[in-house]
Amino acid sequence: MTTTPAVHVRDLRKRYGTKQAVDGLDLTVEHGEIVAVLGPNGAGKTTTVEILEGHRTRDSGEVSVLGTDPGRADRTWRSRIGVVLQDAHDQAELTVRELVRHFALYYPRPRDPEELITAVGLADKARTRTRHLSGGQRRRLDVALGIVGRPELVFLDEPTTGFDPQARRSFWDLVRRLRDDGATILLTTHYLEEADNLADRCAVVRDGTVVALETPAALRASAADRVQVRWTEDGAPREVVTATPTAVVQELASRLGAEVPGLQVLRPTLEDVYLSLVGAQEP
Repeated sequence: MTTTPAVHVRDLRKRYGTKQAVDGLDLTVEHGEIVAVLGPNGAGKTTTVEILEGHRTRDSGEVSVLGTDPGRADRTWRSRIGVVLQDAHDQAELTVRELVRHFALYYPRPRDPEELITAVGLADKARTRTRHLSGGQRRRLDVALGIVGRPELVFLDEPTTGFDPQARRSFWDLVRRLRDDGATILLTTHYLEEADNLADRCAVVRDGTVVALETPAALRASAADRVQVRWTEDGAPREVVTATPTAVVQELASRLGAEVPGLQVLRPTLEDVYLSLVGAQEP
């Protein structure tokens, strides 16, 4: 496997009129990784991903995707990437089988359509017209269309929006199988739980730049000095924020007894860290 990263971005910039959408963004994604791109609306996520996909030009900066500048990429390069858009409602009258077979014709070495339909969990819907699919089934079809060409790199844009919890977890299993089969995955999502479960690393984007690029565990550890210890004393709730929760609990136990009333130790979640990085904006 090549030692060149799957995605390499340095000092990426893009402006729309007076709005600086991307402002000196740096990002590296290694082969075989799942990287989740997180950030509030307007942070520059979509513009960045569209530049990486070759669908939008940049003002300046260095961009390499699978060793090629997307702005000058040819058809061969495009056959090496897969794109799963957030919303797709194309070819509503075609069946699942017809649509996957049709898309397979665009690629030099496509996956077997029947095997792919089974792999994404749509074997019993192969003869169903796409307009009759549920939201979760349509997303599975979108993934099938995005990976039918055996892409080395898959872009997933908000893939589980509107899913119920069971459908979301089934989709996560599918994404993990793609990674296990050798694909690199760049995922944009508003669901922090999704990023925590899937991502090898999370890129947090704010105001057009990456403000953190770490594993979910490392991001949580960065807030290790903000552990909340809560308990009840003299009939009133008490709380301290500390970097040494064990010492606090030991002191409470020695003073109040082994069973401290109402004791809770709350360590920062990925969402807590995310919100501290992006400020008061909504995720």
